[in-house]
Amino acid sequence: MFQKILAAIDSSTIGQQVFDEAVAIAKWSDANLMLLHVLSYEEEGSPTLPIYAVAPYPYPSTLEGYPNPLDFDVFREQWKGYEQKGLELLKTFTDEAIAAGVRAEFTQSQGSPSRTICDLARTWEADHIVIGRRGHSGLSELFLGSVSNYVLHHAPCSVLTVQATLAKPDP
Repeated sequence: MFQKILAAIDSSTIGQQVFDEAVAIAKWSDANLMLLHVLSYEEEGSPTLPIYAVAPYPYPSTLEGYPNPLDFDVFREQWKGYEQKGLELLKTFTDEAIAAGVRAEFTQSQGSPSRTICDLARTWEADHIVIGRRGHSGLSELFLGSVSNYVLHHAPCSVLTVQATLAKPDP
């Protein structure tokens, strides 16, 4: 039986699947559930700086149709919105888990998702992690990295990977 389950979620479809699986396991084992969202440039939909904003050579101060590439105020505002969206997602999921009879709490951190998940599992003393897997393989996994692969090899406890549901091809 599990006592502390850590569920690493994001705003993608796999995040919902991870949440559903984690709640089911927490209910079954009467465990505490910690929901984690990691603020990271790796997450789909996270704000990114345009590459020209960090280039080592000068660009014009304005580009027609684009904000000043050296003006980070736009990026900061987008990042604040991203943080707020993550907190709202966590609050919604936590409320759903509590309504289902699960003791749940949440936290949001910034950093490398793989390391953050493993670090929190260690400090919170989780005995089970539920994480999504998008199914990158081959070169895409090499270039994009694999959070689930890292967690599987570095976690201090058991890990359940939830495979993203792929759309069925039309006959």
